[in-house]
Amino acid sequence: MKKIAAIVSFLVLMTGAGLPDPSGAQTPEPAAVAQLDDIVVQARRSGAPMWTVTQGDSTLILVGAITGIPRDLAWRPDDLEAAAARSNQILSPQVGQASVTDLLRVIWRARTIGLMPQGQTTADYLTPDYQARLEAIMAGDRNQDWRTRSLLFVGFDLMQDKAGYNRGRSGDDAMDVIRRAARRARVPVRPVGTVRGDELVDSLITAPQTAHVACVEAAIAAAEQGPDAARTRAEDWRALRVAEVVASPIARALNQCWPWGDPEIAPQLRQQWAAAIETAMISPGVTMGVAPIRLLAEAGGVLDGLVARGFDVVGPAWKEGQSPEEREKP
Repeated sequence: MKKIAAIVSFLVLMTGAGLPDPSGAQTPEPAAVAQLDDIVVQARRSGAPMWTVTQGDSTLILVGAITGIPRDLAWRPDDLEAAAARSNQILSPQVGQASVTDLLRVIWRARTIGLMPQGQTTADYLTPDYQARLEAIMAGDRNQDWRTRSLLFVGFDLMQDKAGYNRGRSGDDAMDVIRRAARRARVPVRPVGTVRGDELVDSLITAPQTAHVACVEAAIAAAEQGPDAARTRAEDWRALRVAEVVASPIARALNQCWPWGDPEIAPQLRQQWAAAIETAMISPGVTMGVAPIRLLAEAGGVLDGLVARGFDVVGPAWKEGQSPEEREKP
């Protein structure tokens, strides 16, 4: 039931997260963005992975964000705040348009979402190898209810309880910092798109257990790294070791698990980011976009796509074997 409550909270959060502040967010006057070079320099040394792309009078600053940063892990947000405050607009991740009916459907179908079909266990879906690895991870647990829990929840539990992702209270992430800075500077923040709440709920209710096998397999690999897996990922992020962040077991699991692992929702999320970036590249001034780092830096992702189109992407290396000098400029 705790996980159902968590999903309800997630849908509630998505309903309002990232929306512009109607009380007074305004587009800065042209003079506020005159010192474009200063903004770009501030962004590069922010303590968060940042990339800049310029075309004519349009500049796009992409922030590679992660969630689940341990509360006691310090990072440097000052220059990121300054760059956000001097941007013309900021793009935030998608929001969900969940209604009360959508939330009630989740609660009403709690058993369908949270448990295996009657008489089935994880062993009916995982290969003998993965089942044995799962057994080893869960060997110390007295409660054996995990065997009949839905694979969706098994994946969530492994990441949180065994790999340390979002365990306890998390610290500020890049979006938290940027949102506060934008509010103070009255810079508009808008989501790159929306996802209908009924689609999110349908994906939870109707997806067969087989749809979550890849999630559990990836979560098993993350759990095998132990409770410091999430901290290691966050430390790599802070140190701008982008390839290591994207290759981390936690990142791989998040990419396979709901909602990013959903075959219908994930393409929507990616297409909305692609359209927003396309628009930003023809919009005068500075646009800052805060996106999941794996979306930006994965093989064939946003950064690779920009390079393939001939844009000069300036920022930290994001691929193995790519030296910093190839991407950074004075």
